[in-house]
Amino acid sequence: MPIYEYECSVCRHHFERRQKFDEEPVAMCPKCQAKAQRVIHSVPVIFKGSGFYTTDHRKSHDTGETKETTPEKEKGK
Repeated sequence: MPIYEYECSVCRHHFERRQKFDEEPVAMCPKCQAKAQRVIHSVPVIFKGSGFYTTDHRKSHDTGETKETTPEKEKGK
């Protein structure tokens, strides 16, 4: 079950509740019994692996095609 963070609109008290996805949000502050609202946080996005950087698939300046390793060049290595 996820943990949701709430903030009271009157006393600014922050509190957390463990709730099921289908449960209704908590509407009352446990401290002053005023209306509370769920706090929404942004989620960080982390890109891992190849293909996410501009240097991974650089295009040729004159032809517009992507640079790829040819089998002849790999044989010489």
